[in-house]
Amino acid sequence: MRYSGAEIIIRLLERAGVTIVSGIPGGANLPLYHALSKSPIRHILARHEQGAGFIAHGIARSTGKPGVCFATSGPGATNLVTALADARLDSVPVIAITGQVPTSMIGTDAFQEVDTYGMTLSITKHNFLVKSAEQLLTIIPRAFTIALSDRPGPVLIDVPKDIQLQQIELEQWPAPGVRAAFPAIDQAAVTDAAAMIAHAKRPVIYAGGGVIRSGCHGLLNELAKKNAIPVALTLMGLGAFPPDDPLYLGMLGMHGSPLCNIALDEADLVLALGSRFDDRAVGRADEFCRKADIIHVDVDAAEIHKIKRAHLPIVGDLGLVIAALLPLVGSDSRRAWLSRLSEIKAALPCGPFRRNGGLHPIDAIKTAHSLAPAGTIVCTDVGQHQMWVAQAYPFAVPGTFLTSGGLGTMGFGLPTAIGAALANPGRRVLCITGDGSFQMNIQELATLAELRLPVTILLLNNGHLGLVRQQQELFYGGNYIASRFDLELDFAAISRQFGIQGFSVRQPASVRDILREALSHNGPSLVDIPVHHEENVFPMVPPGRANRDMIGIGL
Repeated sequence: MRYSGAEIIIRLLERAGVTIVSGIPGGANLPLYHALSKSPIRHILARHEQGAGFIAHGIARSTGKPGVCFATSGPGATNLVTALADARLDSVPVIAITGQVPTSMIGTDAFQEVDTYGMTLSITKHNFLVKSAEQLLTIIPRAFTIALSDRPGPVLIDVPKDIQLQQIELEQWPAPGVRAAFPAIDQAAVTDAAAMIAHAKRPVIYAGGGVIRSGCHGLLNELAKKNAIPVALTLMGLGAFPPDDPLYLGMLGMHGSPLCNIALDEADLVLALGSRFDDRAVGRADEFCRKADIIHVDVDAAEIHKIKRAHLPIVGDLGLVIAALLPLVGSDSRRAWLSRLSEIKAALPCGPFRRNGGLHPIDAIKTAHSLAPAGTIVCTDVGQHQMWVAQAYPFAVPGTFLTSGGLGTMGFGLPTAIGAALANPGRRVLCITGDGSFQMNIQELATLAELRLPVTILLLNNGHLGLVRQQQELFYGGNYIASRFDLELDFAAISRQFGIQGFSVRQPASVRDILREALSHNGPSLVDIPVHHEENVFPMVPPGRANRDMIGIGL
């Protein structure tokens, strides 16, 4: 039977189990959309290709399965770049399929032509420029295998228009691409790790997003409790360890828990599990864990020794490594170390640093958590609100906190929330954002309104680019330039214009009642909460300083 290249793509996506794709059609990918019209795959028409990319993020981040998005050539492809770079840094399996000008016109500066292949080489795990319809039979399954295997990541497939139209005879479909098996782990290195743990007096587990990606949070919990090892989490690792567990130290890093940062500074052994020593997590790298030996376990060999030299590196799947380590690790109470940590905790101030009276953003976040139904997925944008959520929202279930970590993309929250809601029917999604980030992809309110998804947007509105303003105050002598929005927008009214229920909080006392109503609404809703623009996120590690040099904690 004869199939066009576009039909082959769609059939292979169906065989891979894809049920939803997001995107925007254009001249160079219309054959693909023509083939899609005959498929059971559901298409989500985004209002911007970046929105389509982050809808795919929401699907992938909340399920672990690849999210798929489409874009046309030229500006369509360039608009996807941010979402691809974000997926690369946060290890998210996203597959982007872009149209390209016909093969004969590549390199002629044709209408809407860019070198999509070359442009995305450094921000994808792998990319392809398809040169024949036959190649699609191997490229599409391989793309899924690459996106899922080892450290997950984005794959781009650029398909010229003539290849989409080219027809070939096909008698048998290839098998769908699946995640490749992990190689065997170094058992000798695991044995050495157990010995290092046995000799350590002040060990700390420093766990990142790799714990969630590998699905081994249960094993992490077991390891920590068996040997009484305190646990610090990165931003991307939140949810991987119970926040109410006595061994939980909190989030480390620039806006992390003072107890956590001090504990890591005093540790004599650090087990870095599925974490990559990101600068926002470790601060000044040469001063991070200065007294500690480091065991670094990561599935990506390129991360070993990249930023911080490990005394014992182990390359492999985190779940397999911890499972092999557990029988070799003895039980321990760590009484002296845990007593020291209790002393540190008792000496630290409690609650958020409050500069102004009235409603603090953390109060609103805690109220939202108290009202949100069980299983709620929380998405954030990037800025002060993101850090307040990380500090105050007790994530107890892996995969319920979706945020842009490595790239720090403003505009991430709303489209990612849409994708998460699509992939998890019946679950409430809470998108916590700031007015600066929200305006970056505000057009996706139209997508949300059309879909009538149970997404509640909690907008912490300070009329500023909050983190920019904060750094200008602290490190630039209060020279506030380009960090304030002079135009005051009525976001609740804007949301109503899109057909979304909108609320404005006028009095702090009304926050609970308004949030309760918004969260109980069957469809989408937005709650605009004004917060004082001078509230800063503390503690904070000044750029270029060690994590122990926190400011804003009253020490």
